[in-house]
Amino acid sequence: MQEAWDACRERGLSLELLGEARGLSTQVRVPDLHRPGLALVGHFYHHHPERIQVFGETEITFLGTRSSDERAEVLNALCADRVPAIVVTRDLAAPTELLDAAKSHDIAVFGTPFDTGTFIRHTTRLLEDLLAPTAVLHGVLVDVFGVGVMITGPSGIGKSECALELVLRGHRLVADDMVELKLRPREGLIGRSMELIKHHMEIRGLGIINVQDLFGVAAVRDQKRLELIVALEHWNPDAYYDRLGSDDEQVRVILGVPVDEARVPVRPGRTLSEIIEVAARNRILKARGVDSAKRFQDRLLEEIRRASPDAPPPTGTPLRESSE
Repeated sequence: MQEAWDACRERGLSLELLGEARGLSTQVRVPDLHRPGLALVGHFYHHHPERIQVFGETEITFLGTRSSDERAEVLNALCADRVPAIVVTRDLAAPTELLDAAKSHDIAVFGTPFDTGTFIRHTTRLLEDLLAPTAVLHGVLVDVFGVGVMITGPSGIGKSECALELVLRGHRLVADDMVELKLRPREGLIGRSMELIKHHMEIRGLGIINVQDLFGVAAVRDQKRLELIVALEHWNPDAYYDRLGSDDEQVRVILGVPVDEARVPVRPGRTLSEIIEVAARNRILKARGVDSAKRFQDRLLEEIRRASPDAPPPTGTPLRESSE
């Protein structure tokens, strides 16, 4: 609960502790918030004690119609379920019985000036972010034509230099070196920088540079959904590299989410920034249902059928070039 409270204050949710600092070590396990409603009249059938309880104007007004003993009874029953925390919205005065019941069960009570709907909306999103499954990967995340592209590869292969070229070509840096990925239910994998190195890059020979200071706010962004991975690797003449674009099995699974991956060999004469731009444009086309590789393959097979009308139709896997 302490981490959630700190995050609320950092994001301007004005969450202030009412009463004693109790229950701040309680774990919040779900992002949803709950308005007690029927629980205040003793019906706990659809009560969700695992959620933070929110008391708005309706709940506080209703409690004001009950006697002190009735309030104490129902609020003690509610707090006995060990709810993570209680929040009173609109800067309403928390009933004494609520504070006493929370104190006896070591539950933190907070107050906020926000109305109930606004507080629940913003806090739910904040908790979804805090509780989301997280992975930290070595690479560089760049927004290229609106596509979140993560450049990966061994140390020293030129990931940051490639990202710097992309920034110079008008694209936007999200994270360099360490990319924090969070799995959000409705958005997918969202990548961002570690806070300490946000907007910074390490360029060998130059050291640490601040991209925002050098190129302006238009050259950076705080986060971006990951849609494509470009894996840089040293050229290996014996390795297989997709030359047709028909290899559908090139994906990397991160936090259970498959992400398209393109393996790009690094060798003299290849302009990696331009290759990544083309990969991003191709990703946009595929998202619109335009698959250039499949179109080419279909045309090629059609020409083969025309040239050999008596030959049986091709079967099996898509055409794949020889590595020799």
